[in-house]
Formats: sequence, structure tokens, C-alpha cells
Amino acid sequence: MVTELHVTDLAVSRAFWKDTIGFEIAYRREEERFVYLGHPEGQQIMLCQRHGRFETGPMQPPLGQGAMFQMYFRDISTMLVKLMAHHWPLYLGPRQVWRKTGDRESGQQEVFVQDPDGYLLMLAHSIGERALAQADHQPGP
Repeated sequence: MVTELHVTDLAVSRAFWKDTIGFEIAYRREEERFVYLGHPEGQQIMLCQRHGRFETGPMQPPLGQGAMFQMYFRDISTMLVKLMAHHWPLYLGPRQVWRKTGDRESGQQEVFVQDPDGYLLMLAHSIGERALAQADHQPGP
């Protein structure tokens, strides 16, 4: 699935996704104010200047309320450096978290940011798996 985000200023959004997150332009349609971006690791996103055609309800900032876009990379260190260099506000993190995934725990380093229109992004990379804590394996009373 490839998501298309409707943005208020295509140039500003394109700069954020390219210069900070590391996406590259796959192709663009200038007459439609549209750009298709791809990351060297395979992630893809489409950006389109808002025009009202596919807006199913009021679009009030921050856009994308109720949605979070999770993107996994080999390493988010470079992105964190670029976010800091651009003085980009972090929504949450960076942090290391371990979550139960079946009979194991999966760990990741993650940071949450909002793009120029307020779409919430979780940028993360895996730090491995481990067995569940012993307390989780104890039978109940």
C-alpha cells in the first residue's frame, strides 16, 4: 500500500521528506502538483498539493488526526541528526521500546515527528528480539 498525503505546500513537504527523511523523487507531475517519492530502502509516499477533490470532510490542522504512519528503516540515526540540525520538533522520543509479539518481545528505537502539515510519523528501526521476561511465563493463581 502506498499512501498519498494531501499537503498545503508541496515544496515545503517535498523538502521535509527529501532533506530530512531521505526520500528521493521517483517521478512528478508538475501540472497536477504531485510527486511520488521513494526511499532507498523501499518505502514510498505520494504527496499532492491540496485541491479539495478527495477531501471527504473538513481538513483542519494538524492534518491526519487519528492516523499514524509507521516507517521502518535499517537505522534512524541519520534522520535524528537531520531532525536536530533542522531544529525539527520531536513529538515523542527518541526512545527504545520492547513490545510483546507472540511468545517473544521485539525491540525498536523510535521517534515520532509531525511533517509540515501535522501528519504523525513514527520512524523506527529494529534492535532485535528477546524471550519474554520470566514473570510473563508464570502460571496464574
